[in-house]
Amino acid sequence: MPKSDLVLLALGDEQILQLFDRALAAVSYQVAIARDRAALDKSLQESSPSLVILSQNFDGADELEIAAGMLERFPTLPVLLLLLQDSPKIVKKAIHIGVSDCLYAPLHIEEIMQCVENSIKRADRIGDWNRREVKRTTALLQQRVEELQKLDTIVEHIEDGVIILDEKSNLLLINPAARRAFGLWQDEVVEGKPLNEVLPHPDLKVLLNESIKTPLPHNEITFEDGRVLSAQCTPIPRIGVAITMQDITYLKQIDRLKNEFVHTVSHDLRSPLTAILGYVDLLDRVGPINAQQHEFIIRVQNSVKNITALVNDLLDLGRIEAGFDSQKEVVPLEGIIRYALETLGSQISDKKLNLHLNLPTDIPQMHGNPIRLRQMLDNLIGNAIKYTPEGGDITIDVEAQSDQIILRISDNGPGIPPADQPHIFEKFYRASNVPKGVGGSGLGLAIVKSIVDNHQGRIWVDSLLGQGSAFTVVLPLYKMAVMQPA
Repeated sequence: MPKSDLVLLALGDEQILQLFDRALAAVSYQVAIARDRAALDKSLQESSPSLVILSQNFDGADELEIAAGMLERFPTLPVLLLLLQDSPKIVKKAIHIGVSDCLYAPLHIEEIMQCVENSIKRADRIGDWNRREVKRTTALLQQRVEELQKLDTIVEHIEDGVIILDEKSNLLLINPAARRAFGLWQDEVVEGKPLNEVLPHPDLKVLLNESIKTPLPHNEITFEDGRVLSAQCTPIPRIGVAITMQDITYLKQIDRLKNEFVHTVSHDLRSPLTAILGYVDLLDRVGPINAQQHEFIIRVQNSVKNITALVNDLLDLGRIEAGFDSQKEVVPLEGIIRYALETLGSQISDKKLNLHLNLPTDIPQMHGNPIRLRQMLDNLIGNAIKYTPEGGDITIDVEAQSDQIILRISDNGPGIPPADQPHIFEKFYRASNVPKGVGGSGLGLAIVKSIVDNHQGRIWVDSLLGQGSAFTVVLPLYKMAVMQPA
């Protein structure tokens, strides 16, 4: 046996002690002797025995109590318990606390050596297994640490702002890009503090509140210096929420320049178009025209009217986006809805559509521009009529919730392809599956979006290809609207 295996003897009987000492030394084990409890504790502290042999009533103490104390301090240390007589009760308790084996009198050298050897080998196997597990766990932890370091490096260096909040809206993480966006010092400790205390930005507060009620794919956070961030709020189970922000100021500037250009060109086109239409109307007054010429004149008139309608839509869009229609009043939404349906009633009848109108008994009043709200409804309901097949269904639902009103217009038309849905509120954009012969300039939904934005509302679409579309508009009620600038 290798001399590195040290056996610690804690035996109260001197004859038995000498027997074990000679037997173990004969097979090259190193032997240490503890004659009392203090010596045992000192030997355990100063040496690293491979095995402890403990006798019953050692130093007048309870051997099971001593064994339990040793195993609590050294869980992998093998302990042999020497019993003066076979006691199933004591053996059961010894096994329960983790003793490796038990020896009984009368003692035989072969039995002692076999028991000692088996206990040390078993301890070695357990030690090897523990070392392998520790090594494997350490490698996994190291890999995890490296992954977390990479993630931390990514979050620290990306240009998009990232804010992580716990379930109580306290800051868990805010990366340098988000700190720069909100003017926080990079070394300022803000983790653990409430978001409203660290970043008291009204748009950020609205983003958190609205994401709980109605999650939206995009929200905007504006600053006094003209910067605009596109923000998304995503719930994280058992943690809280993540807010990601991207600077879209340059996109807003490009969009503003484009709008100014389109508005200028549209305005300059109105006068020549009016002149063309006027002169065309005078052609049949200056002399006779044949049937073919008359047909050509009608085509010119229709083309000029279509261009004029397009120009008018562009000018309307420019006025709305520029904020020229800021005058608002208390509006009965139910009356506007019914008036719009009355105006479009002939189109609904011509296509034999089934209209389902779900209005609450008492719709609260809202604060808005009645002309623009009517234009919004005309466009949304008109689109539903345009794209719903003959005999189809159109549903208009109105619901009031605390400080807002929800308007949903649904149809069972062809639906909108998923790839087109993020772009349908853009100017001049039309879905790729628009049926042939269905006209439009691609400005209707852009006008609707501008009207909704001008009323501090939100709009989105839910659509399944081949099953239909549902446009949802959320507008603030009168009490909330009067607290916000028009």
